Amino acid sequence: MSIRAVIGVDCGGSSSKATLLDENGKIVATSTDGYPSLYPHSGWIEQDTNDIWNSFIKNVRFLVQISQNEGYSIVGLAVDAATHMAVLCDKDDKPIRPVIYWSDSRSSDYAEELKRVNSDLVKKYSVNSPSAAWTLPQLLWIKENEPETLKKTKKIYFLKDYIRSRVTGDFYTDLIEAMGAMLADDYTETWCKDYCDLVGINVDCLPEIKKPSDVAGTVSKEFSALSGMPEGIPVIVGTTDTVLEVFAAGAVRQGDATVKLATAGRICPVMDRPIPSYQFFNYKHLIPGLWYPGSGTKTCAASLDWFARAFKGTESAQNDYINIILQEAEKISPGSEGIIFHPFLLGEMTPYYDNKLRAGFNGVGIQHTRAHFIRSVLEGVAFSMRDCLNEIRKYNVEFENVKLIGGGARSPLWRQILADILGMKLQYVAGTDSSLGSAMLAGFSVGLFKDLYSAVSIFDRNPIIIEPLSENVEIYNKCFENYKIVQRAMSVAYHSIEEL
Repeated sequence: MSIRAVIGVDCGGSSSKATLLDENGKIVATSTDGYPSLYPHSGWIEQDTNDIWNSFIKNVRFLVQISQNEGYSIVGLAVDAATHMAVLCDKDDKPIRPVIYWSDSRSSDYAEELKRVNSDLVKKYSVNSPSAAWTLPQLLWIKENEPETLKKTKKIYFLKDYIRSRVTGDFYTDLIEAMGAMLADDYTETWCKDYCDLVGINVDCLPEIKKPSDVAGTVSKEFSALSGMPEGIPVIVGTTDTVLEVFAAGAVRQGDATVKLATAGRICPVMDRPIPSYQFFNYKHLIPGLWYPGSGTKTCAASLDWFARAFKGTESAQNDYINIILQEAEKISPGSEGIIFHPFLLGEMTPYYDNKLRAGFNGVGIQHTRAHFIRSVLEGVAFSMRDCLNEIRKYNVEFENVKLIGGGARSPLWRQILADILGMKLQYVAGTDSSLGSAMLAGFSVGLFKDLYSAVSIFDRNPIIIEPLSENVEIYNKCFENYKIVQRAMSVAYHSIEEL
């Protein structure tokens, strides 16, 4: 008798990753395929849904082949992606324009206008404050700057829902995704006509809201032909990437927290309530009654990727180059001999919420080498995460079981730098990404796991424990003071500089 298995797929910021998970909690195989982001203007970032769809198919096809070769029976599929990412489709269900990525800053003025003019409306319906990351300000930007796009729009999907709809033909989203759009009444978990009226869209163009664990449909004949996955397999509604990372990491009880080193960075404590501040993205957890309010820094591992792209040497592959420069950075002492990097490549969220900020290296001397610069990038990102931690602590939030997640956490050097700069013990388990979380959720939905806690406890995690080094903590406390001094000075400068 074949072993039952499920596939979870994450459509991430720079790549799609899929995980094949069996009913015993074994990760059978994974597959990753990258795609580009588009940067049409300063502070803008977009993605092409065709790139994401092609990577999705490639990864699923690979895991289906693995399952067939090794005797597994696939019984479920789930997809996730970052929230806030609307896919505007025409009467033929075709995307009209590229997806505006959540860290894009073009709609900052529209978010500020919402705060000034529509604050009562926002307080009435939302547990969050407007920012450029939310779908509502993005749609207001499109309304004013691309009115023809909005006129052609007949359906608004969210990214993971659009990908899933091409598998099943459904038109659903989940309640956590709906919160991320800022188009819903967060208290009734229904779409908000007042918000839709601001944009000039009909509520009917938005998908029906379901639970993340609901079955959205089944694998169609067309997708079966593309992927090799048998027709009729249940496809789960799914949810957003961050809550599935939190879930996969085992942060499922109050007092747990995650620190994320991915394209963007986040610190998310698990709580029984949202945090009432514009500094946080408040979302409900998969576990009923829990929330995971998150702080955020825009360009986390993206800063490392940027450095690798901008200053690549003669090495043949991007990953090879990153590994080489990380090895070089290990030889540099904490503090990078005075270089300070601010990772504000797309502006910054917590705690500044300032899209005029930009990245920069300060304190550069003639003695510095490439290795100093790369270590300063790792440290600068960790300082931005410390900014996030300090903001959380203002609300007397207590947590002690801290899970380190995200692709950047694969680096032992970066893990130690982060523990030293945050001054806290971290736990790291490889592979606990959102594609695994999607697979775990699919397994629960189709009956492989009796409940969500069982989906978590079936794994033998054996975490790597990273303790902060006291001598480094002292050094980094002083460096962080310098980081803040330079940030304050550069903030004045960037607000005085006219953008070209």
